[in-house]
Amino acid sequence: MDILRFATAGSVDDGKSTLIGRLLFDSKAIFEDQLEAVERTSRDRGTEYTDLSLLTDGLRAEREQGITIDVAYRYFATPKRKFIIADTPGHIQYTRNMVTGASTADLAIVLIDARKGVLEQSRRHAFLTTLLRVPHLVLAVNKMDLVDYSQERFEEIREEFTSFAAKLNAPDLTFIPISALHGDNVVSRSESMPWYNGSSLLHHLEHVHIASDRNLVDVRFPVQYVIRPQRATDPALHDYRGYAGQVAGGVLKPGDEVMHLPSGLITRIASIDTFDGPVDEAFAPMSVTLRLEDDIDISRGDMICRPNNQPHVAQELEAMICWMSDVTKLGPRTKLTIKHTTRTARALVRDLHYRLDVNTLHRDESAQSLGLNEIGRVSLRITQPLFVDDYARNRLTGGFILVDESTSNTVGAGMIVEAK
Repeated sequence: MDILRFATAGSVDDGKSTLIGRLLFDSKAIFEDQLEAVERTSRDRGTEYTDLSLLTDGLRAEREQGITIDVAYRYFATPKRKFIIADTPGHIQYTRNMVTGASTADLAIVLIDARKGVLEQSRRHAFLTTLLRVPHLVLAVNKMDLVDYSQERFEEIREEFTSFAAKLNAPDLTFIPISALHGDNVVSRSESMPWYNGSSLLHHLEHVHIASDRNLVDVRFPVQYVIRPQRATDPALHDYRGYAGQVAGGVLKPGDEVMHLPSGLITRIASIDTFDGPVDEAFAPMSVTLRLEDDIDISRGDMICRPNNQPHVAQELEAMICWMSDVTKLGPRTKLTIKHTTRTARALVRDLHYRLDVNTLHRDESAQSLGLNEIGRVSLRITQPLFVDDYARNRLTGGFILVDESTSNTVGAGMIVEAK
């Protein structure tokens, strides 16, 4: 059974937490004691209905303010698929949290209040999901019950958003009218909107095609750990040498010819081992151990790829950065640690080309630095070569994080635009 990771985003009071609560409740993914606690809290607050948003608003500060602050992960499953939900905050001051939640998502749901229409925040969320290359975008027009389930209002919002999305790189865009509070078109089709002939939100989540979203062409295997059992009681394991890691792209099979970087040496895969035993093939995002036919000096941070399909070997990078530190700013001459796949190196910011206004998409080329939650394009110089792809081609080998050398705090997330 495959897993769909999806992120939700929306402005304050768009009903995001209620929608997730409704998905969990209607798909029978919550325990009785959880439901009782939510019902009790709803009564204490004086609400006439069970407030399902309380299922997801976990932090006490969130419950008291009625807003989502942190990224909350929720898990549920149906007979068709398993799901991981990243419930991300809508406020502009939590842009970094949304970037974190959406960076690994296969799909993003942007909620829009049917009464308010497409807001500045809606545009920002849509832009961030396309910047992060989330392959599928669902625009859920919520609170349809408050506009009398008006088809005309839904079409207005769809038209307005479609014209805005033309400026973005949104490969798959779906519009669904819903009422999270009453469950219309969330898990099952709504009788209140006979004019809508599409699928419910859960049906769409169960059936959206994600297998081809991952890069199955470019073989990329960053080595995370070299396995040499030193005290093996089994004589067959005395000479065992395996290279463990997560497949970041392509398909690997025993017998395949592969190249090791940085040495450039070519060998073949002898076998592919997993926790459950040997497998005939491995693909992203499987975690496996490769055994090679020849003894090559391989260590953590090295890359295994195809001889005729190699990543860029680069020390100069052009990248879009989302700055996440509220203590320091990012500007020219800033020194940082860069973590890319399994390789760590030191990096210097050579230039800040522009700061991007995520609401208007305007490029401010006069910007001197990036502050908390700001996004811009920078040039980086790395102390040692990295094995990279453009983020648009492979999100795993095209993304990286920046770490403050003095505090070891993660201060930035980057997407490679070009490697030199």
